[in-house]
Amino acid sequence: MTRMKVDDRIRTLINNGIENLHTELSNAVVKARPTVLWCYKNKDKLDRSSDKRKSGITYCLYKHSERILGSTFGMCVLQDFEALTPNLLARTIETVEGGGLIVLVLRSLSSLTSLYTMVMDVHDRFRTESHKAATGRFNERFLLSIASCKACIVMDDELNILPISSHMKSIHPVSINEDSEGRSEAECDLRNLKEQLNDDFPVGPLIRKCCTLDQGKAVITFLDAILEKTLNSTVALLAARGRGKSAALGLAVAGAIATGYSNIFVTAPSPENLKTLFEFVCKGFDSLEYKEHVDFDVVRSSNPEFKQAIVRFNVYMQHRQSIQYILPNEHEKLSQVELLVVDEAAAIPLPVVKSLLGPYLVFISSTVNGYEGTGRSLSLKLLQQLEEQSQMSTKIPESYLSGRLFRKIELSESIRYASGDQIESWLNGFLCLDVANYIPNISRLPEPSECELYYVNRDTLFSYHKSSDLFLQRMMSLYVASHYKNSPNDLQLMADAPAHHLFVLLGPVDESKNVLPDILCVIQVAHEGQISCKSAIRSLSDGHQPHGDQIPWKLCEQFRDTVFPSLSGARIVRIATHPDAMKLGYGSLAVELLTKFYEGKFSSMSEVGDEDDGKESPVGLLEAAGKVSLLEENITPRKNLPPLLVHIRDRRPERLHYLGVSFGLTLDLFRFWRKHKFAPFYIGQIPNAVTGEHTCMVLKPLNTDEIAADISDKRDFRQRFRRLLPQTFRQMDYKLAMSILDPKLNFTESETVASNIDEFLKSINEFLSPHDMKRVQAYTDNLADFHLILDLVPILVNMYFRGKLPVTLSYAQASVLLCIGLQHQNFSYIEGQMKLERQQIMSLFIKALKKFHKYLSGIASSQIDSTLPRLKDFALKPHKVSLDEDLNEAARKVEADMKAKTEGLLNPEFLQQYAIVGEEEDFAKALPNVGRKIPPGTLISVKSNKNLEKIGKRGDRNSGKRRAMDSHAPKSHKKKRT
Repeated sequence: MTRMKVDDRIRTLINNGIENLHTELSNAVVKARPTVLWCYKNKDKLDRSSDKRKSGITYCLYKHSERILGSTFGMCVLQDFEALTPNLLARTIETVEGGGLIVLVLRSLSSLTSLYTMVMDVHDRFRTESHKAATGRFNERFLLSIASCKACIVMDDELNILPISSHMKSIHPVSINEDSEGRSEAECDLRNLKEQLNDDFPVGPLIRKCCTLDQGKAVITFLDAILEKTLNSTVALLAARGRGKSAALGLAVAGAIATGYSNIFVTAPSPENLKTLFEFVCKGFDSLEYKEHVDFDVVRSSNPEFKQAIVRFNVYMQHRQSIQYILPNEHEKLSQVELLVVDEAAAIPLPVVKSLLGPYLVFISSTVNGYEGTGRSLSLKLLQQLEEQSQMSTKIPESYLSGRLFRKIELSESIRYASGDQIESWLNGFLCLDVANYIPNISRLPEPSECELYYVNRDTLFSYHKSSDLFLQRMMSLYVASHYKNSPNDLQLMADAPAHHLFVLLGPVDESKNVLPDILCVIQVAHEGQISCKSAIRSLSDGHQPHGDQIPWKLCEQFRDTVFPSLSGARIVRIATHPDAMKLGYGSLAVELLTKFYEGKFSSMSEVGDEDDGKESPVGLLEAAGKVSLLEENITPRKNLPPLLVHIRDRRPERLHYLGVSFGLTLDLFRFWRKHKFAPFYIGQIPNAVTGEHTCMVLKPLNTDEIAADISDKRDFRQRFRRLLPQTFRQMDYKLAMSILDPKLNFTESETVASNIDEFLKSINEFLSPHDMKRVQAYTDNLADFHLILDLVPILVNMYFRGKLPVTLSYAQASVLLCIGLQHQNFSYIEGQMKLERQQIMSLFIKALKKFHKYLSGIASSQIDSTLPRLKDFALKPHKVSLDEDLNEAARKVEADMKAKTEGLLNPEFLQQYAIVGEEEDFAKALPNVGRKIPPGTLISVKSNKNLEKIGKRGDRNSGKRRAMDSHAPKSHKKKRT
C-alpha cells in the first residue's frame, strides 16, 4: 500500500477537535480510546472482520438507528450516502461528542454537482404515476451548506482538499486555555451551588456529578419532587441533544433509592437507549457509597436483540428495592410503582405515553427538536394538557391526572460538546431544527381582505441564498409551531417531491422596503390523480397501494371505484398559521383563495394547465459543473433564478377536479374543514401510532368547466361509520361523532308526515313488534325500568340517525341517544363526558323516547283509520244565486202577496156587507146620554133597514165557500176550529 502525506490542514482540524484522534483509533493500548459508530444500509455491503469487532466499533443499520438514542460516540462513519435521510443525519451526528469526527463516505464522483441528480432511496416514495421526476434540491442545499461549515473538509479519495473547502486555507490551531481558574460565570455559579449543598444528603453527593448549572438545577428539581413523597407530581425535562438529560435522570433515580423508594420503573423505546441513564445511576450509587455486589446487583438482558443491556438493579442497602426496565407498552405492570421514569419520550407514540401516566411520581425526559418524529406532539399536546390540568382549581374525581402538580425544566447549556459548537450550529441551520428563534414578531396584523396568496418557487427557496434561506427557516418555524408531528424528513419532502407545491399568505407587501414580508400562513399541496384505469384495476386485484396519491388510492380501495383515480386533484398536506395570528381567519382565507385559484377564478380557464407554465425548472447539472475536475470545481449558489414569490394571479393553475385533505381526526380540525364544505369519505379504524388519532380524509369537488357532473356521492360512508361506532369508535368523543354524522335535529310539520305509510310501517314491523311498542309505552309512562327496553334503544336510535324518524330533538337529547344507542355506553360514562347529572341524562333520554313513541303511535293510528269505511264525500259547489239575491227575491214575493191581500180587504163591495143601514133617530135613541162617555163593554142596538133577502143570499154563498175551504183544509186546522 502506497503511503502518502496527509495535508497539514486536515491534521490541524482534527487536532482542534481532539488531540491526534487518528493515533488513538489505531493504538489499542490508549486508555481513553473513543468509541466509533459505523452506520450503513445493508449487511452484505460491509465486511465486518474479527479485527474490526475488536476495535470497539459499533455497527448499526440505518433502519435500526433508533437504538443509538441516548448513546455517545467519539466518531461516526456514515456509509451509503444514497440511503441517508434528514432524520438519520440528525440522529447519528448528534451522538458524537465534542472533539469527535463525523465521516461521510461517498463513492467516486466525477463532479460534486452530480449529487444534485443522485437518485436517493427516499425518492422512490416521492414518485407517483403522473409525477416521476424527483429533483435533488435537498442535496444541492446540503452541498452548499457543507461549503459554509468552517468545521468541515471535503476531500477526494487521495485526501486532497477540494475547492469547496476553501475556508481551510486560513485554518489555525486552537489555543488551549490552561488557566484552571479561568471559569465562566455559569461555572462559578455551579461551584457555589455545589458548596452550598455539600452537606445535604442525598443532594450534596449527587450534585457533584453535574457538569453544568442547568443540569444541577434539574437534579435539584427532581430530588425536591422525590422528597415530597406526595406521588402526585409530573416533572418534564426538555432539551436539545447533548445537554445531559439522561445523566440528570440517572442521578435522580439514585437519589430516589437513597430516600427509600422501593419500586422504580424506567422505560424507553429500547434498553439500549438507557445506556447513559443507567451509567449515571451507577455513578450516583458510587457517590452515595453504594458498593456493587454488596449493596446492589446489576442484571443484564438475556435477549440477544438488547445486546446485554442493563434491565434491572436490585438494591439491598436499606430494604429490598429495585429499578426495573419495562417496554413502553407494558403499562399493566405499573400497579405497584412509586416512581416512573420515561426517557426519550418523544420517540414513544403519544397514546402509549399517556397510558403510562398514573397516580404515582412521573419523570419525563425528551428532545423536542422534532427529528424523532413526535417531539412536538409531546410538547404541544401532552405537556400542555398536563400544565392546564395542574392549574385547574376544581378536581375531577374520575381523572387521576387532574389536580397533579406539573413542573417543566429546560436545559440550554451543552455538555456533550462546547457551547456554540460549529457542527451543532450547522446541523440546526441545515435541517431547520432550531427554528423557534426564527418565528418573527408581527408588527401589525392586517385585515384578511388586505392579504394575498403567493406561490413559492422551490428552486429559489432551496438555493441557499441568504434571503431565500431565511424565508425557508421562517416557513419551517410555522410548521413546527403549528403542528405536533414534525421531522427533518419533511424538509426533504418539500424540496424533492415532484408533486408538491408551496403557497404562502402574506399581508400587504411594500416593494420599496428591502425586507422579507411577514408570513401569516403556509400551505403545502400535493397534486394527485391522473392514474390510468389499468393501474387502478391492477391495484384492486393485487390489494396493494403504491406510494403517493393517497386520496385516489384510498377512495378506489374503499368504494372499489376505478374511475375516480383518473381524475386530477390536489391534497392539502399541511396548513400552518403564525402563532400570533391563530383563529383570526387567515387559515380560512388561505383555503378560500387556494380553492378559487384552482377553480380558475383568477385566470381564464382557457389558460389553465399549460404544460410549460408554473413548473419549476430542473437543476442544470451540466451548467453547474462545467467541464472541470474535482480539484477545479467551485460550488456556489446558482444565479439567474426565478422570483421566490409569484402572485397567484400571475400563475396559471393546473386543471383539477377536486381538493382533498388527510389529517388526524380532531373536533376542531373536522369542524374547520366542514366549514369549507369538505365532506368526509374515510376514517381509518386503526389509530395513528404516533398521535393516537384516526386518519380522516375529506373531499371537495371544484366547480371547473371540465367537470360534467359532480364527483359521485359516497353516501354509505355515514352508514359504515354508524355501524363501527359500537366497536372501533366506541371511545370517540360524542361531539366529534355528532359532527361526523351531522343528523338533522329540526323537522317541519310537513316533513314529519310519512309519504308512504304502508311502506314505512312494513319496514318498522321488521324490527319492532306491537309488544315492543307496549314496552316503550310502559317505560315512557314510568311503569317499567330502563333495562326492559335496552334491546330496543339501538333499533330506535339507528332509525333516527338514518332519518327514518323525523322527530325534532335537541342537541343534548341526540347526543345522549348516540352514546347509549350507537356507542353502547352506560350512564356513568355519559356523566363524565357530558358533565351532567344522572337525573338530567335520564330526563333527556326519556323525553326523546316519548317523542319516538308519539310519532310511531301517530303513524299506526293513521294507518288504522285508513282501513275504516268512509262516508261518501260530496263536493260543495257555490249556488248560481247568491244569498243576498235569494233573500231579495223572497222579500219581493212577500211584499207582492201582502199588497194583494190588502187591496182585497179594502174593496168597497167587500166592505159593504158590514155597513149599518138605519135612520138618525134610531141612532139617537141608541145613545141616550149624549155627551157622556160610553163605558167599555156597552152594547148599542140599532135596527137596520137593509134588505134581508139579498143579505141572506149573499150569506149563503159565503157560507158555502167557507164549507168548501174547510173540506180542503188539513186536519190540524179542523181541530183548532172545533
